Amino acid sequence: MTRIEDDKALLAKVTQAVEHAGQQLLARFLTIPAPTTLPDLLAGIDANDAVVEAGLRDALLAALPGSQWAADEEEKGALPAGDWWVADPAEGNVNHLHGRPGWGVTATLVRDGEPVLTVVAIPLTGDTYTALAGRGAFLNGKPIQVSAKQELAAAIVASGQASPGEPKAIGSAMIRSAGKLLDAALLVRLSVPSMLELIDVAAGRLDAFWQHGSVRAGLIGGALLVREAGGLVTDLTGERWTAASPDFLAGPPALQPAILTVLSSTSEYDA
Repeated sequence: MTRIEDDKALLAKVTQAVEHAGQQLLARFLTIPAPTTLPDLLAGIDANDAVVEAGLRDALLAALPGSQWAADEEEKGALPAGDWWVADPAEGNVNHLHGRPGWGVTATLVRDGEPVLTVVAIPLTGDTYTALAGRGAFLNGKPIQVSAKQELAAAIVASGQASPGEPKAIGSAMIRSAGKLLDAALLVRLSVPSMLELIDVAAGRLDAFWQHGSVRAGLIGGALLVREAGGLVTDLTGERWTAASPDFLAGPPALQPAILTVLSSTSEYDA
């Protein structure tokens, strides 16, 4: 087999594993009361992860012998060399537990620090997003492309928390940046999880997404999808984004300079 054939075969195995995990989560949806306390919520998150994570991990590790599992889905920063699976067995877990849409299952293969393959399954709609580095981004097997918007004044942009309990400095930067973009863009929305905002950017339904802070599992697969859909993914200084970057911006090339100009001072965190 050629490397391309190998990657396509691997993508098929990953897609099957992620979609199966998504069906496990779907079977739990709306079957238990919404949490009313923080301990209830945390217990629900653990229960969802327990149903899905082990099977997804085993399937992915078996699909690529010698690969490793990045165990902490809230981890930040770059990974060591080699093949690593970065997955979230219940992306948008809080939404799932509250009976809301906006959840799914994600898995991304990171090779020597770069995302090379990603799959995102959205069980409520039956949609699956996939990307292979250098070979495009797809929704249910059909190519997708970022927005063709040319003007920030006509753009819908979004942001969200990287994770609960962010440091005060990141919260302050987030507030400043949202305020600036409220004056510059058509609409600004704040939502979680980041990955589901990024699939909308890749599919052209949302024009751009920015974030202060950087949780690896929430961004790295979306970064690949957006790049393969023709978008740019940088930090807020305009440098190419990596898992080690402190902040994040994804969108079409035509909008990137204007958004970077608006956000240029907001990445300087106040203590």
